[in-house]
This record gives sequence, structure tokens and C-alpha cells, in this order.
Amino acid sequence: MNSIQRVPVVGPSSAASSDLPPTPYPLSPRVASWQQVMKEAVRDVGELCRLLELPDRFTAQVLNATRDFPLFVPRPFLARMRRGDPQDPLLRQVLPLNAETMPAEGFTLDPVADSAASLEPGLLHKYHGRALIVTTGACAVHCRYCFRRHFPYHETPRSLAQWEPAIERIAADQTIYEVILSGGDPLTLVDDLLARLANRLADVAHVRRLRVHTRLPIVIPQRVTDDLLGWLTSTHLTPIFVVHANHPAEIDDGVAVALDRMVEARIPVLNQAVLLRGVNDDAEVLTELCERLIDRRVMPYYLHQLDRVAGAAHFEVPIARGQEIIRQLQARLPGYAVPRYVQEVPGAPHKVSLM
Repeated sequence: MNSIQRVPVVGPSSAASSDLPPTPYPLSPRVASWQQVMKEAVRDVGELCRLLELPDRFTAQVLNATRDFPLFVPRPFLARMRRGDPQDPLLRQVLPLNAETMPAEGFTLDPVADSAASLEPGLLHKYHGRALIVTTGACAVHCRYCFRRHFPYHETPRSLAQWEPAIERIAADQTIYEVILSGGDPLTLVDDLLARLANRLADVAHVRRLRVHTRLPIVIPQRVTDDLLGWLTSTHLTPIFVVHANHPAEIDDGVAVALDRMVEARIPVLNQAVLLRGVNDDAEVLTELCERLIDRRVMPYYLHQLDRVAGAAHFEVPIARGQEIIRQLQARLPGYAVPRYVQEVPGAPHKVSLM
């Protein structure tokens, strides 16, 4: 069980709540921009262990795990981790372990069948009415359970001109009314490029909504800028943010401000979490996460059963345990604050409910 300290969160009218855990990574001029934060992210396991005061043995035991999927942790996210605690729930999400190199039955390179859903390079179409553009392979943090950690990003478009075949494919299918920008993380791209992509999608008459799946407002809250909010709200498309926080300790003062800015720009904000062993497989932890989200006016949307990607078997929680946690959440929270417990099943026409 993860032990957390319950911290009250003040109402959404506050720009930042002093009741939230403070951001211990001060923003000096040299790390004032989100781009600079990404440049200064920790990429070396030895440095990570030194900064978090972890035993040297961790450096030696993770080398194999970083050969195909390197470490990448922005310092604002690292600053929310407990020093000297290898079981810290935020650290567990990003710390490479040699367990990733062990084969596990049922865990594959493409657990959600992205390859079968590909219409054009970088364009996936799984569900009625929605299409997904894989905008980039870059992320602001390398989550060790990432279901696209083996995705062939080298085959995806990298410019507006290269996305044109995907956009033309969307334009040719009048059943598609919503486009999802995903990745990687689309917000690792610069606003000018994203704005031009949004404007091009807005030219497609039957597209009405633009959804952005991103972890950047959680791990690098500086990414929520006037420019970002400007292009998202400048077209006729209805914008929707889907962010990704798994644990209440991820939502500090800086993240609270970023989430508030998104909501105050009249953009609906939803959260997706993944049920992860040793991170949030506990009703108290998820109750606190849902309450912090609701207090920021962010709706708990999905709690995902782990996608069975090769390298992530050590994160899996039995479905029966997940169902019991949801029952406990239902007893503790108002209905609107309880996320839907779902699983992506290849070939299914929608996310499959597990409750």
C-alpha cells in the first residue's frame, strides 16, 4: 500500500494553492521556458541516483533496460520525488529496471494493435467518428509502462507537408468528426507548427473537435503558455485536453496553476490514469488523486488497465484488484469523480468497461 499524506486543496479561484505541496525546483532564468526544461532533463541513471540519493546498486542494475528505451525525466517532475526512497511512486514510473528485459507471456511489442489500425503513416483509425494523428515520437518523460515504447516513430510524418496524406484521408471520410493529436506527446512540438496543423484540420468541414492527449502540463507545467491556449481556441474546432496523472503527488502548485489556466481558457480538461502496481494500486491514493483533479475542475476520465506492452509486466495489477479499488472509490467519492475502469482490447469498437 502506498502511504500518502492527504493535503487539502483550495478552490479553483486561486492561481496557486499554498496547501498544495510546493514546487521544490525553482525556476531560474536559464530554465524559464519549457524547451529549456526539456533540454536539461535527466538522461543519465547515475545522475538520477545521485540527485535522489539512491543506492549505487540501482545504476548497475538498470543498464540493460535503457539500451532500447532510455531514461528521460524533467527536473520539475523529479523534484516531486522523495529523496532516498526507491519505492517513491513517481520514481517507479520512470526508473528503468532490468525486469523490463525479462520476457513475459502475453506481453507484446504492439499490445493495442496500432499497426492494424494504421491508414497512413502516423494516422490511426480505431473507433467510429475519431481518428488519431501520431504527431511525434518525442515525450517530456519516458514512462516505463508506455504502450507505444516500441512504436515505429521513424515512419511517422515530421512536418505539415508530410501530414498532408493523413489529413486528406480524414477529409475523404465524412464519418470522422474528431481528431486526436497524440504521440509521443504533441506538446513537445512548437506552437507555430501545431497551430498550422490545427488550422489545416479546421479546413476539413466535417471535423468539429480537436483533442490533445498530453502529459506535459503534468510533468512540465511551464508548457501551458498563452501561445498554446491561443492557437487551441482560435479555430472553430472545439478543443479538449486529456492529461495524464497517475498519483496525487504529481499535482503540485505549478501543475495546479497550469490546469487552472487550461480550464479558465474554457477548454474541457480530462485525466487518464493507468493502474500501476506499486504506484497507485490503492483506493486511498486514487481517492486523493481524483479529489485533487476535481478541485482543479479536471474530470477523472479513465483508469486504464495496463496495456500489456513488452517490458511492463512488473506494473500489471490483476483486474479483480482493480475492480475492488473502483468499488472502494464509489463508496468514497461522488459519482462524477470516479473514473471509468477500462481496457483497450484490439479490434473492439470502443474501450471495454471492466466494471
